[in-house]
Amino acid sequence: MRVGFIGLGAIGEPMAARLAAVHEVAVWNRTGAKAQAFAELHDRARAATSPRDVAAGADAVVTCLPTSAEVEALLDGPDGLLAGMAEGTLLVDCTSGDPATSRRIAERLRERQIGFVDAPVSGGPPLAKTGQLTVMCGGSDVDVAQASAVVAPFAARVVRLGPVGAGHAMKAVNNALLAVNILAVGEGMVALAKAGIAPRDAIEVLNASSGRSFVTETLVPERVLTGTWPRLFRLALLEKDVGIAHDVTDDVGTDDPVLAFVREQYRRLRGDLGEEADYMDPIAAAERAAGVELRG
Repeated sequence: MRVGFIGLGAIGEPMAARLAAVHEVAVWNRTGAKAQAFAELHDRARAATSPRDVAAGADAVVTCLPTSAEVEALLDGPDGLLAGMAEGTLLVDCTSGDPATSRRIAERLRERQIGFVDAPVSGGPPLAKTGQLTVMCGGSDVDVAQASAVVAPFAARVVRLGPVGAGHAMKAVNNALLAVNILAVGEGMVALAKAGIAPRDAIEVLNASSGRSFVTETLVPERVLTGTWPRLFRLALLEKDVGIAHDVTDDVGTDDPVLAFVREQYRRLRGDLGEEADYMDPIAAAERAAGVELRG
């Protein structure tokens, strides 16, 4: 298969590397040097000069960018994706995007007989490297089946959730629940530390009890208790995802007082901690506010 790939970020680069181990891959990145360096490392890869070039001759194009707006902006112009994609090909958007923009992109592509699947992923860079991502798909049965073959090198699980937009809705709600957990775990853990309970003991009890979550089982032991704090996912992107989840509830007409509250908290945290803050930094902020460190 010939695949185009756009977006060599923290998770995009290992996804593209998995593809390049199996397929002929053309890569493009806004920072051209990054695409060139990638091509030099992978025999089956070449650095494209534009979105049009990345799509030329490709059976499918995969995008992995911060927002849907950035994907949509790649479509037009003499060097845009639409100038390079052929009838019968497929755009697989692994961006953690928004359903409304995805539906708009899909409609434009449909007019040209090009398929579209919104296919955000979960698992982060570590699981991207080992090909164990979960891919949440929105699109027709035919398009999702084709997309499943495209993403297979980096996916352990591919699920069709419904029409275009369903994948992005699912990812947004998933990340919103992650955001809730991060805030709640930070608040609860610093309170337990102030009460004299060792953080390691608290985590071990939580993980044997009903309050456990991915945050307590994996993120806190690996990143907080060790004090390593790796920078793997920007808080600004998580704040964006919580906002998308809030928009989804608005679209379908359901109440979301908890998610709305969390959205405001993340807006505040993004302003306080800055655009380069990591998504686990709210726990570090809770430590500072309480005057404790969760180590052990």
